[in-house]
Amino acid sequence: MAREWWRGAAIYQIYPRSFADSNGDGIGDLPGITAHLDYVASLGVTGIWLSPFFTSPMKDFGYDVADYCDVDPIFGTLADFDALVTEAHRRELRVIIDQVYSHTSDLHAWFAESRASRDNAKADWYVWADAKADGSPPNNWQSVFGGPAWTWDARRQQYYMHNFLTSQPQLNVHNPAVRDALLAVARFWLDRGVDGFRVDAINFAMHDPELRDNPPAPASNGVRTRPFDYQQHIHNQSHPDIPVFLERLRALTDDYGAFTVAEVGGANAEAEMKAFTAGDDRLNTAYGFNFLYADALTPALVREAIEAWPDKPGLGWPSWAFENHDAPRAVSRWTTPEHAGLFARMKMLLLASLRGNIFLYYGEELGLTQVEIGFEDLKDPEAIANWPLTLGRDGARTPMPWCGDSANLGFSIAKPWLPLGKDHADKAVKLQAADDQSLLAFTRRALALRNHSDALLLGEMRVLVADDTLLVFERATAENRMICAFNLGAEPVRWRSDQTGRWQILIETGDVGPEELGGYAAYVAELVA
Repeated sequence: MAREWWRGAAIYQIYPRSFADSNGDGIGDLPGITAHLDYVASLGVTGIWLSPFFTSPMKDFGYDVADYCDVDPIFGTLADFDALVTEAHRRELRVIIDQVYSHTSDLHAWFAESRASRDNAKADWYVWADAKADGSPPNNWQSVFGGPAWTWDARRQQYYMHNFLTSQPQLNVHNPAVRDALLAVARFWLDRGVDGFRVDAINFAMHDPELRDNPPAPASNGVRTRPFDYQQHIHNQSHPDIPVFLERLRALTDDYGAFTVAEVGGANAEAEMKAFTAGDDRLNTAYGFNFLYADALTPALVREAIEAWPDKPGLGWPSWAFENHDAPRAVSRWTTPEHAGLFARMKMLLLASLRGNIFLYYGEELGLTQVEIGFEDLKDPEAIANWPLTLGRDGARTPMPWCGDSANLGFSIAKPWLPLGKDHADKAVKLQAADDQSLLAFTRRALALRNHSDALLLGEMRVLVADDTLLVFERATAENRMICAFNLGAEPVRWRSDQTGRWQILIETGDVGPEELGGYAAYVAELVA
């Protein structure tokens, strides 16, 4: 079927610091990624998403951008980036990069000028406000990483807003000049050949200009580790003018045939995702958080997520991920070590069978587990600030294991920036590449099936069964029908399809019988004419 290149795509997320180190400083870099593009292409993915590699003081590891249009020296140079894009395209891999439009680093030249006075050319490029009469912050807004969302600046005798770290001042995206500057940044990278953008925390891009207080959040039985969790975030983010800016971004990316995916988190994420992707003039898709922080993978969770995005005119196209750089590794969240092997295969087949775009996080194809990081080795500012109640992000950002019998698992000749996983040597690429029964080999087969099936790439999805552990759904186009069956539990379940016709199993994992699915077993079958 004819389709846009991005619709139904499988995108491989690379965290540059942790993928491959080419210069022996213990930190991954762009040339290291380029050197491993053959491996990435062998997976069968459509493209790669690179987490930030821009000039940055790295207080939030690149999401605090000091120069939107340059590469931080720890990752290489603009020439290295250009070489990466060239080599990726030579392998028919698309390149997607992050764009951080809600804030910059406090070391960005824009902020240096903005804080210098109240009447300079960039005075209103960030969110500034006077103190209350008693000197306290303008309102009660709280930052994600803890403490007030306001920091006093003596130069301007005002507070500046920051939804995240104090070193990440909030851009005033209400300002037309700021919007123009951000679109110029996008054009800079499009002109260098990138194929799309993952737009970071876009629901934080605009605030309530009246600076009204946020109301308190409803009572909760859960542990609240941050003041941020005590509020409903209706004024510090999610302004209704955000889609207007996104329409301009979409018009620009359409000129280049590029792709846009929004990152939208929070309590009202689904409604915002639909608003940001509605029709044909906003973003192409939005990145769902349904699975990233879920404590368990259940049929009900899958059903609820998928049925929220039916194939209807005007409704956006979804994107799904089970893992990323902000969430704990799924095999550590969703199963126990003794079941991890079977579970990881079932999980991979499920991801490959979903309607929408899918994102694989580096090492997910190897079954990497969450690494326990001691306090002395933590780098994540949120984990350090809220130790030990907040599970840090570092444990999902550890180095890629390339070769189990090499120093530092083949990632670097130097001590890596984060500790290696103690069980990751047995999951290394070299070992799994030599085993046609490995998770790596299974991932390649699952993605190959998806890539060659109109039903899996574009077809409708209809859930047939979603009980305690059994999940069965149909993927179908007018010409092709598939049944996808998954046992999300460790115990066998009875299952016999009542679908008429002759069905051929195309891929399976675990114990698949005519009337039973073993623990964590799954299959995809096609209706044979």
